[in-house]
Amino acid sequence: MKKKIKTALPSGMLEVFPNPHPQRDYEIEHIAGEFTSVCPKTGQPDFGTITFIYTPDRVCVELKSLKLYLQSYRNKGIFYEDVTNVIFEELLSILKPRRLSVISEWTPRGGLRSTIRCHYPDKANV
Repeated sequence: MKKKIKTALPSGMLEVFPNPHPQRDYEIEHIAGEFTSVCPKTGQPDFGTITFIYTPDRVCVELKSLKLYLQSYRNKGIFYEDVTNVIFEELLSILKPRRLSVISEWTPRGGLRSTIRCHYPDKANV
């Protein structure tokens, strides 16, 4: 059994484990279809799907810790743009992946659907 590595992030929730195939580029995709947070302007719940796509380098994210980390946003007042970028930055910091995309797709509200995308490396500079 491989040992999990705890992060030094303030959230303290994310855990990683050693990549079992660091010599190979392969893609991991996780989809969190029941993400919730709170609109800081209205106080109403926001519902969305967050997709994580990454090519690991030395470590991979442990799924139970990712689920608990995402649940920590359930009662947090935060805009779509901010939550997507915060999650992206924290994953980038801990995983140090070869590639990473975090995409949030939000349930339509007021007739508007929103999708936020963050990429590393930055697609505009590739």
